[in-house]
Amino acid sequence: VFHGRILAQRLVGQETRYEVEVKTPYRHRFPLVSREYLWVPNTCECPPLREGGEYLLMARRHVNHEHTLNRILLQDGGYARPWTPREGRLVREAARHC
Repeated sequence: VFHGRILAQRLVGQETRYEVEVKTPYRHRFPLVSREYLWVPNTCECPPLREGGEYLLMARRHVNHEHTLNRILLQDGGYARPWTPREGRLVREAARHC
């Protein structure tokens, strides 16, 4: 889970690749750097992400069986909501209780 700002987007085959500035990582099971690529299948029911927009994103690390592909994937059922200070407070509070 992290707060990120969409810097750019690019269609790549059947997916959209978003370049994201990671503003605040909250709960993460894998390390995040200041800029990441977020991949979204074009069939995803996720809300559209717009360039310049800030979002609270819950994505997962996807590594294929050959370990040749390692990326952050927002899939169906993932969480992508416009970021607000309220969202940030709720995430910080939830993280403290875990």
